[in-house]
Amino acid sequence: MFPDEMYAVVPDALDGETCERLINGFAKDMDDGGLVQGQSATHIRQSKITWFNEEQEPAVSRRITDLVADVNRNWFDFSLTDFAEDAQIACYVGDQRGHYDWHSDIGSSEVARRRKMTLVIQLSEPDQYEGGLLQLNPAGHFIDAPMERGTAIFFPSFVLHRVAPTTAGLRYSLTQWVHGNPFR
Repeated sequence: MFPDEMYAVVPDALDGETCERLINGFAKDMDDGGLVQGQSATHIRQSKITWFNEEQEPAVSRRITDLVADVNRNWFDFSLTDFAEDAQIACYVGDQRGHYDWHSDIGSSEVARRRKMTLVIQLSEPDQYEGGLLQLNPAGHFIDAPMERGTAIFFPSFVLHRVAPTTAGLRYSLTQWVHGNPFR
């Protein structure tokens, strides 16, 4: 793990076989990705998404739980209580200039305001797409997340981040939010 200011990186959080299985298992059932509360704005977000839960992917869910516990214990020390939302798999399509502009993951809904930690795992191989960088802006300077397949990046859900426009290929990622009492 390579902690830095406001994020932590875990290489090989998922193996390549698991990443490929998630892509192949969920890519066919994707819908247009929107914003909170069912809103759509393609100038802000252009992606395809689907969701999975612990019953569908028990081994992946256990791995995520273990990763969150370890990273939180060793880095963030947030008061976390649960996973109130299913995990999301997103696809950013190059010929559609898939992207998600600058945003934070804390929202106004009952569930979104309880988001405390965001976890993103890179599912695609970096040579399968161009552009599409996950970028963080935790303190006024951009950080490019690692692109290696299976790498996880953790950050507080209030940190501004984006997926830069994907210019070619398909970029798949897994996102999981971890919840607790709202930040004060």
